[in-house]
Amino acid sequence: MKPEKRAAFGVETFLDSLGILREVKLYRRNQVIFSQGDPAVDVRFIRKGRVKRTVVSRSGREAVVGILGAGDFFGEWCLSERPVCIATATAMEPTTIVVISRDEMLRALHTEHSLSDRFISYLLARTVRIEEDLIDQLFNSTEKRLARALLRLARYGRHVDHETHIPKVSQQTLAEMIGTTRTRVNYFMNKFRKLGFIDYNGELRIRRSLLNVILRE
Repeated sequence: MKPEKRAAFGVETFLDSLGILREVKLYRRNQVIFSQGDPAVDVRFIRKGRVKRTVVSRSGREAVVGILGAGDFFGEWCLSERPVCIATATAMEPTTIVVISRDEMLRALHTEHSLSDRFISYLLARTVRIEEDLIDQLFNSTEKRLARALLRLARYGRHVDHETHIPKVSQQTLAEMIGTTRTRVNYFMNKFRKLGFIDYNGELRIRRSLLNVILRE
């Protein structure tokens, strides 16, 4: 996936202007950034690359709960009263991450109101997306859930192009994202391709016409 950089909020320039201390870390493809149950000690911002968040139930079942791209924060659990990582974060490709310690982030949020306003707005937007995902899981068909997941990966709504290219995502990962089997994902991916909504040959191309699947009653 080639997530769009959010020009409206130049995060690193903004952090520079506030004098916020941070470090930059590089992660290889499939390298674990932190694991579910680890102490949460910092807030992270994705400069480049993609990060997959997964959770494992007590019975051992794994689910993908989010795929983040350039411009996204994560690790905000460190700011809570129970600073524990509730998911495992893994780099899906070579990824560059800006790391801000918990103490530095708390200091900045308390003293820099402009940062507080922007960060709270970001977290509220993420909360809305999580609620939409829950509603999607409860009430929509597998076909609609898959279409919505693909559009989310393509960052639909922040692109103006007719189609968006994203690196190939495995059907197993898509199945874990929407709570179904890889066989069902394969069936609907083939259907979407035949209808001209997507195309894939190395890279996955998502066309805006895929939105018709979601809008259809």
